[in-house]
This record gives sequence, C-alpha cells and structure tokens, in this order.
Amino acid sequence: MELFVKLARIWILALFICFDLAVVEGDKVGILPRCSWTGIYNFGDSNSDTGGISATFTPVLSPYGMTFFKKPVGRLSDGRLLLDFLVEYIGLPYVSAYLDTINTNYRHGANFATGGSTIRRQNLTILQGGISPFSLDIQTIQFTQFKARIIDLWSSNQPVADKSQLQRPDDFSKALFTMDIGQNDLSVGFRTLNKQQLHAKIPDIINNLTISIQQLYEQGARSFWIHNTGPVGCLPVATFNVKNPKPGYLDQYGCIRYQNNIAMEFNKYLKARVIRLRSELTDAAITYVDMYTAKYKLISNTKEYGFKDHLNICCGHHENDVHIFCGRKGIVNGTRVLGDACANPATYVSWDGVHMTEAANRWVANHVLDGSLSDPPIPATHACYKNL
Repeated sequence: MELFVKLARIWILALFICFDLAVVEGDKVGILPRCSWTGIYNFGDSNSDTGGISATFTPVLSPYGMTFFKKPVGRLSDGRLLLDFLVEYIGLPYVSAYLDTINTNYRHGANFATGGSTIRRQNLTILQGGISPFSLDIQTIQFTQFKARIIDLWSSNQPVADKSQLQRPDDFSKALFTMDIGQNDLSVGFRTLNKQQLHAKIPDIINNLTISIQQLYEQGARSFWIHNTGPVGCLPVATFNVKNPKPGYLDQYGCIRYQNNIAMEFNKYLKARVIRLRSELTDAAITYVDMYTAKYKLISNTKEYGFKDHLNICCGHHENDVHIFCGRKGIVNGTRVLGDACANPATYVSWDGVHMTEAANRWVANHVLDGSLSDPPIPATHACYKNL
C-alpha cells in the first residue's frame, strides 16, 4: 500500500511538471506580464490618421465621426479606427495627431499618419491625386525632430507651459511603434503603371519602409507592430467604373483580382523583410500583422457576420456614373444632392468607399489584436517581448 501511495505521488508530480512545461513552451504569453507601454507612435495613411491631414488641409466634414465622437474629429470613418481600438486594448488614451497643435497632449505619444500618405515619395500633390506630402520618410523625420525637441525641453531650463503633456525622454524606448502604410503606393501604381511595372517597384517600396524602421530603431524604438496591406481590389471605389469586366477580372466577391494579387505580393515581400530585420535589429521585437487575411475574411462572409455586401457604401451618393463622396455636394439630374450617411452604419463594412465603418474596424480589431493573425502570434499587449 505504501509503495502504491509513493508511485501515485510520483505520477501526480510528473503530471504537474509536464503541465508546467506545456505552459512555458506552448503558452509563454500566458505567464508573462503585459508590456508597460509608455505611449504609442504611429506612422501611416488615412486608415490610422486621427486628425493630421484634417488639421493641415481641408477639415474633415460631417457626417464623419457621427457614430462615436458625434462630430468630425479628423478620422475618415463614422467613428473609431483600428488604431483607436488598439490603444484601448493596450490601455492607453487615444493618440493625438502630431500635426494638430490645438490642445494636443503628447504625454502618451503622437500620431504621424496622414490621409493619402505613401511609403515612397510621389510626384503628385494632394490637389492632383489626393496624395499627402507627408510620406513615410517625412513622418520619420518629424518623429526625429519631435524626440529631439522634447529631450531638449526636459534637459534645458527653458520655461515649458506644462511638461505633463510631453513624453519623458526615457519613455521613448518603452513605447509601441506602429505602421499601417503602403495601400496608397499600390493605388497610385494601379493608376499610373502596368502590372509588370508595379510589380517591379515593390522591392523598392519595401526597402523604403525598411529604412524608416531602421532609423526609428536608431532613435531608440524597440517594439514594432507592422500591418501588411489589405485587399485593395475589394474597395468599392476601385470598382466604381468597372463596366462589363472580362471573365476572371473580378473574383467571386466582386473584387479586382489582379489588384489583390499585387497586394498579396507586396505582403510577401514585407513579411520576408520583417523576418530579416529581426536578425539585423537584435534588440527589437517586431510583430507582423496580417490585416489582409482579417479584412478578406470579413469581406467574403459579410452576411454571416451581420453586415451588408462589402460593395455597399454607407456615406456618399453613387448612381450610374455620378459619384458624390461622403460629406460633399453635387448635382444629380439637375438637383443639388448631399453625399449623406445611411441610417445604420453598423450594418456596413464600407463607410465611404475607401474607409471602413467603426463596426468593421471593431470586427477587424477583434481578429488581429489578440495575435492570432500575427507573426509571431502574440497579442498587442505583449508585443514588447522578443522570440516568443
């Protein structure tokens, strides 16, 4: 009997040891504390712009912002963006647009993204093609200047109205650096280049992105959360003028097939370069986030998830060849028409033909922030850890 008890104890102990090893090896995130993020620095385009382009050029008009903020706040949606859900998820306040200088708090970071931004500089103005002058290299320069000026203010005896609204110098390396950019590089390419020419430019686009990441690393950035680009061929604005397409031009969901193929090629190059960067930037934790898969999953199953067809647009007036964009006015059959919003944005994927509704942004956030579509598969709350 005594021998049996001893064997049972040994067996139970062995089970606990195996369980502990399984937790350590199979679910390291579960035993690690959340990252103590001091702030967030975002670089991107309109998908994550929280007011930069609106503060710099023409303000975003009503009905933008109608769902959550109840007024236009510079975001190109009816409410919150994926970036807003990200900061909620990691426990930070909404990030202020760097270019919006009115009552702006930089204590928890800054957002350098602007609508229309590209990775590579484009030979276009915002009036010609809607392309922002603040390309990724400029956004990176802005961050470098921003950090230098803050360090100077903290180290000098210059009077500062309220230092509590500024990031502390030691906090930059403890912040999360996010990137959501590249979609406009492809959109410009679709308008100005053939398929072969655009494909040939992808390595150079990725190289420019890499340079910015390396420069941010040299400035002390250590944690990166990098989005790939979504299925641009599924944007309603891309299909507005598609008439009598040839067989195979559109996929089964009405998306432009070759544009999505280019986006997937872009993402393949981006992921490969991120993997290389991990060996080059030895102190950095770099997470690659597969936005394409999340967005395409939503687009291809809209009814299952309670949304209307992804080509339906909530805000704007699009009839035959007349396109009046959200918040703008135009003439339809001799009558002045406002591109107003639908009654229930929560049932739409597309807000204005280019940008998602808050409801769609929330859906995507729920599928990417937990790390299930990331490489490595770690949630945003733990993206400061390397080699998990």
